[in-house]
Amino acid sequence: MANYSFPISSRYYNIDTTTLTNAAGEQVTYLLRRFVPDPDQFSLLQYYTVKEGDRLDNVASALMGDPQAFWRIADANRAMNAEKLTGTPGRKLRITLPQGIPGTTNA
Repeated sequence: MANYSFPISSRYYNIDTTTLTNAAGEQVTYLLRRFVPDPDQFSLLQYYTVKEGDRLDNVASALMGDPQAFWRIADANRAMNAEKLTGTPGRKLRITLPQGIPGTTNA
């Protein structure tokens, strides 16, 4: 299996690939399915309360410094459709560390 070099900040980091042969006999490489991790595996940093007009990329940019990290907020809140997370003002979103990075207590 091939493994593309997605940056560590990518949701596709460390996802394996595989190939298939199409009807024309060409090899086509594709990513294997990415399973959304259990949010309980993430260390909570804070809660964020959604405001009217929020977009998840803007929230990610403000809180994580990277608008493309919106998928981390989606993972931490069990969202398959990230846009729905900001659809209801007042909703509390979990903002967490990436999977595999433990938090500290009494920090």
